[in-house]
Amino acid sequence: MPLNVLSVTSEAVPLVKTGGLADVAGALPAALAQQGVAMTTLLPGYPAVGAAIGKGKRLHKWDSLLGEPAQLLGAKVGGQDVLVLDAPAYFARDGNPYMDSTGKDWDDNWRRFAAFGRAAADIASGAVKKLSFDLVHTHDWQAAMTLAYLRHAPFGSGGPKPAVMTIHNMAFQGWYDRTIFSDLELPKKAWSIDGVETYGGVGFLKSGLQLADMVTTVSPTYAREIVRAEFGMGLEGLVATRGDRVRGIVNGIDTAEWNPATDPALKSNFTSRSLAKRKANKRALEKHFGLEKSDGPLFIMVTRLTWQKGADVIPEVLDHLIGNGGRLALLGSGDAEIVAALKAGAARHPGKVGLHFGYDEALSHQMQGGGDVILVPSRFEPCGLTQLYGLAYGCVPVVSRTGGLSDTIIDANPAALASGAATGIQFDGVHYHALAAAISRAVELYRQPKVWQKIQRTGMNADFSWARSGAEYAAIYRQLTEENA
Repeated sequence: MPLNVLSVTSEAVPLVKTGGLADVAGALPAALAQQGVAMTTLLPGYPAVGAAIGKGKRLHKWDSLLGEPAQLLGAKVGGQDVLVLDAPAYFARDGNPYMDSTGKDWDDNWRRFAAFGRAAADIASGAVKKLSFDLVHTHDWQAAMTLAYLRHAPFGSGGPKPAVMTIHNMAFQGWYDRTIFSDLELPKKAWSIDGVETYGGVGFLKSGLQLADMVTTVSPTYAREIVRAEFGMGLEGLVATRGDRVRGIVNGIDTAEWNPATDPALKSNFTSRSLAKRKANKRALEKHFGLEKSDGPLFIMVTRLTWQKGADVIPEVLDHLIGNGGRLALLGSGDAEIVAALKAGAARHPGKVGLHFGYDEALSHQMQGGGDVILVPSRFEPCGLTQLYGLAYGCVPVVSRTGGLSDTIIDANPAALASGAATGIQFDGVHYHALAAAISRAVELYRQPKVWQKIQRTGMNADFSWARSGAEYAAIYRQLTEENA
């Protein structure tokens, strides 16, 4: 008999995406199916999700879900089972899932995602006939209140369900003033350090960390980092108390979606044995970004323009990068000051720096297929996916030594180069001198074609699929269900 798992997430490809969480939540069901795990994904009923599933099949209704009517719809998307919480008062809004069209967080995000958690807990504990689950897997703060309702206000009299909480980024915690507690419809006992209270308010992510049977992060290094103040964001003490109930599992990527041999977004498809075909993609990328045609190294970035991602250092190193014969193509959006500094840098170097503000999925594929080097200078990075896409497409990653970046990239040091194991470049400290030195190393290696191609091929032939990670999640599920038996 397969295990039946309810995955609770605020986004998942191909239905809705703002970041890496969506890629992970979207890929897990297929990866776990190979391990004998049947996963059903629960999502909020955003307009894009509703449009994708159509009418769906009505499975349940709530006359009042924290004060608003809602219904549960079932559908299949790409062969995967999906449940959608259709609650127009909470989710039928323009803008992205968390912010309005001006970029401001919705004032009632606490109520929206508490209601989402309440619904998930009801479903997991038997409120919907013909739906039965052995375990619940929640993702990030938006789904974390599921566990508060499961533990403190479960539906009916069914026994406790084992639960996994995955942290994709500790920086986003869902902390709210204590005044909201009375509207959460939780019993008074939930207002405690062992419940939802943290730092005098209600902590959504904290609740999940506190109440989950197992906490996972998206890389082993990040699992070790978040017990330290600089990475734990105020919750490092709680993480430390969970001990061996905190595990790190590196994300995989969808190797069907991200495959340079078949990717329809590319001008020219290629494999590790036909790297010369990448040049057509490089020429197309130069044309798109208005860059001068050159055989020098083309650096790319696909990123949020934030301090976390180290994007503030990029304007500082532009002169060094260009002075070393490189050029930069950047796709991203974010901090206005970083945007302004990048525009100023592009004005200083016409034809050498190309900028595309916003996000374009097809363009991100084209950049991986045509760029020579992808810069990922994050100050902290739970796992990261862009460096994995870079590996798959022969776009050599230059990464800071943190979180999943250090777990997934093998630095091109003399020993790794001699053994043929190198897949990229790592550097310590996100500041001008460290990144400039890493860029210089990349240029030096690029100027040695045989060495460079070996690094590309080693990266492309690495196993960055979900197979291993899926097996690790399945093992955790089985451990917890056996403990709960």
